[in-house]
Order: sequence, then C-alpha cells, then structure tokens
Amino acid sequence: MKSLTMQGAKILATGSAVPDSSLSNSQMSEIVQTSDEWIVTRTGIKERRLLTGMNQSVIDLAVLASMKALDKISMNPSEINLIILATSTPNDLFGSASQVQSKIGAINAVAFDLTAACSGFVLGIVTACQFLQNGSYRNVLVIGADTLSKWIDWSDRSTCILFGDAAGAMIIQSCSKENNSILNFQLNTNGNYADYLSISYQEQVNPHPILNLYQGAFKYVSMNGKEVYKFAVSQVPLSILKCIDSLNISINDIDWLLLHQANERILTAVAEKLCINTNKIISNLSKYGNTSAASIPLALDEALQINKISHNDIIVISGFGAGLTWGTVIIRWKAF
Repeated sequence: MKSLTMQGAKILATGSAVPDSSLSNSQMSEIVQTSDEWIVTRTGIKERRLLTGMNQSVIDLAVLASMKALDKISMNPSEINLIILATSTPNDLFGSASQVQSKIGAINAVAFDLTAACSGFVLGIVTACQFLQNGSYRNVLVIGADTLSKWIDWSDRSTCILFGDAAGAMIIQSCSKENNSILNFQLNTNGNYADYLSISYQEQVNPHPILNLYQGAFKYVSMNGKEVYKFAVSQVPLSILKCIDSLNISINDIDWLLLHQANERILTAVAEKLCINTNKIISNLSKYGNTSAASIPLALDEALQINKISHNDIIVISGFGAGLTWGTVIIRWKAF
C-alpha cells in the first residue's frame, strides 16, 4: 500500500447521467416471478434505469456525465490530458474511451479503458493519481460507466432484478500538498473466486473444420450472490480499516461512507462492522440498482448536488465486485 498524502490531487467537479427509461419492481414482476416486496426486502432496490432504443451505448452516458462535470467548472475539453473510462461493458471490445474523447472534444487527451467491474471507479481514481503524482498530466477525467442491461439474462431472477445503467464522471487536477483531496488508498484482488461474478467466454462445441480453432461468444452475467455478499461484508471493512489506520485517523473522523451500490444489506452490514452510524451512508441504490463502475460517482454527484457533503468532510469510498477485486480511497472533500 502506498500513501498519496504527500502528493497533490484535487477533485474539481463531478457529473452523472442516467437513461430516461426506468423499470420498477412492479414492472419487473411481469418479466420474472417476483414482487416489489421480495426485491426491496432482499436488495433495497425499488427501480433501475435502462438504456433502451437503437444505437444507444455506454458511450452516450459517459459523454453526458463528462460534459456535465466540465460545464460545472467551465473547463474547455481541450484542457483534459487523460481520460480513464472504467467500464466492463464497452461498445467496442477494443475499448470505448477513445470514442468518448472524440465526442467531448478532448483533442489533447490520451484515453484508455480500465476494466475492473464494480471496483473500476476506485481503481480509476488511484490510476489517475499516479499520473498526477509523477507530473505526467495536469487534468484527468475519470469516468465510471456501465450498461449491464445489455448483458443480463432477463429470465434469470437472481440477476435481472439487480442491475441498471448509468455513468458518473470526476475531474481531478494536480495541486499543491495543501489542497490535496486524495488522502490514501488500499487495493486488493483474489482471482481464486473470479467465478463468483462474471461474464464468461464460452467456446463453440465444434472447432473450425480446417484450423481446429474454437471460437465463441460472451455469455450473460452469472453471480453467486451468497458468496459475493460474504466476501464484501468480510473484506471491505478490513480494507477500510487498513486505510484509516495508515492515516492515523479514527472511525469517528469519518463523515461519510460511500460504498459501491450493490445491495442495501451489504451497505448496512459494512457500516455496522465498522461501528459507523447508518446515517453516514451515502446511498441511491433504491433508485438505480447496481450500476457497476458508475455507482460510486453517480451517488457522489447526487450527494453533492443536494449539498449533503461539506467542505473538509472525510469520505471513505470503497468498491468491490467481479475479479474478485476490492479497494478503498479516502478523500477529504475540498469545496473550490
């Protein structure tokens, strides 16, 4: 674990975007055998947003969230030096960040995709800070965006009730030590349990008749919900505690707990393990469901819009999910 305390990286602005089309639990009960009570009791989700219509992709949401962040600080897109698009649902398997770069007019930006599913945005922040720390770039746009509705088996009740589509963006700029926002981070991976949550590749049964080459396609989202829950509740608090301890601060110093919006029971269980009052949990899960890499920046942007977060508040941000990967970033919010 490497401390970022000595480097300067400040968050300038956030933005978010969700599709217009919503799907309530009642509507969901017309698709699979379920009910509003069943879903809310087990997940806390009441509705989710879906990207519908022809020729709509994760790029559209990412562009909209990015432009909102840029507009908040009246920044010209040409001032962005680097774009990191955290997504597991690109519009192109080779990556979608370059298309976002083109559409927002960030003509001076290098752009690449980062794939870490629900931990993607946390890894995106940490990656951005490395470039800022070593002086390579001054302004970095980090985007978390996913459209998992396109990769759901809508006859599978265990997964189709959970996921929604969204995007969130954050602009981070290098700064002096005194204005530093990113206090520390802690990251982990355990690939032994990758099959707990995956969109796996399946080869065709018969090979190419001449080349003996097996081709195939990606399947739908597959998840072992019980094991993912156990993993998150056991490992996320440990990650947070390591981060807090390294900064010599206490749980009482934490103003807000912002976790990946996977399941309300996970959010509550993690807070209880850390002895953090549930009033400090930032959550919009009920409105959007699990939006993967978009969930953290979407919830942060909405909390800022309603002035829930104040200057100098300390926010613990943790992502967890497929890989299995998990990580924590602790920030001190600076109102610029």
